[in-house]
Amino acid sequence: MSDKVILHYFNGRGKMESVRWLLTVAEVEFDEYYLTTREQYLKLLNDGSLLFQQVPLVEIDGMKLVQTKAILHYIAEKYNLFGKDIKERAMINMYSEGVIDLMEMMMALPFTPDPKPKLDNIQSKAKERYLPVFEKALTGPVYLVGGKLSLADVLLVECTLMLEEKFPAILKDFPNLKSFQGRMIQIPAISRFLQPGSKRKPQPDECYVKTVMEVFSITAPLSL
Repeated sequence: MSDKVILHYFNGRGKMESVRWLLTVAEVEFDEYYLTTREQYLKLLNDGSLLFQQVPLVEIDGMKLVQTKAILHYIAEKYNLFGKDIKERAMINMYSEGVIDLMEMMMALPFTPDPKPKLDNIQSKAKERYLPVFEKALTGPVYLVGGKLSLADVLLVECTLMLEEKFPAILKDFPNLKSFQGRMIQIPAISRFLQPGSKRKPQPDECYVKTVMEVFSITAPLSL
């Protein structure tokens, strides 16, 4: 088995994008195998590679990991992005879960026949429920937990950039978050990741949606 980390997913963001972000920040090289046909997905199933019949799938350290949070936690632990003790890990997990909740709402948008109501809901929840938590947490500290870069910070900067793609002025009333974002994108690995030609994926388009639905043999719009 190759020593290099291998990602199995679609050629698009989805749930694998946070894994790409985290590996990038950890400065870990990875290869990607893109699912483009149902036959590729069925082969992974038949090989026993997908424990719960789902992707993302990440091959790392001789293991085949599934379930996004398990993958993120393993990488964060391995590369010292998961706090120094159990209390810090609990805080990192709480912040990370909140960010993931928000990002998963945005991931569903391309599969929604009428995204306008969902967009309004996302903007409202972001401004009223999620962003105030991080704005308060970043009053003073450079990072969210323990004064050190962690999984939670990586997810948060990814999320703020996703939000600004849909709502360009959304951070206007959250100056601490905007400053945090500015600091994070100056980290050399992140700066490179945000440049054209990197392994960062663009916003989902019709081709991405079509591929996902064909691979999973979905005929009706997803109700996510």
